[in-house]
Amino acid sequence: MGNTDVDGAPLKRPTSVTLLTLTGIAAAFGAAACCGLPLLLATAGIGSAWLSGVSVMAAPYRVLLLVLGAVGLAGGGVILLWQSRRAVCKPGSLCASAAFRGIVIAGLLIGTMLLYLGYAYA
Repeated sequence: MGNTDVDGAPLKRPTSVTLLTLTGIAAAFGAAACCGLPLLLATAGIGSAWLSGVSVMAAPYRVLLLVLGAVGLAGGGVILLWQSRRAVCKPGSLCASAAFRGIVIAGLLIGTMLLYLGYAYA
C-alpha cells in the first residue's frame, strides 16, 4: 500500500511543520514583495514587474506579514527540531525521511531570507 509505513500503519503526515513553514514563506514573500524582493530579482537580472500587484495588496499589512512570517518560520523550526530530538517519527514515515527534512529546512531558510528582505528594505 502506498499510504502505509513499514508496520502497515497509516502514514501520519507532518502537517504542523509543513503548514507553519508554508505560512511563514507566504507571509515573508508578501512582506518582501514591496521592496526587497524586486531589488534582489533585479540584481539577478530577473524582471520583477509582476510583483507590483502583490506589492500594492501587501503594503498596508507589512507589519502583520512580518510578524506572521516570523511566528510561522520559528514555529516550523521548533517543531522540526523537536521531532528530530525525540523519537516522534517512526522509521519509514514521512517525517523521518531525510528528503522531507531537507525540503523543510530549505523552505525555512528561504522564508528567513525573504523575511529579512521584507524587514531590511522597506
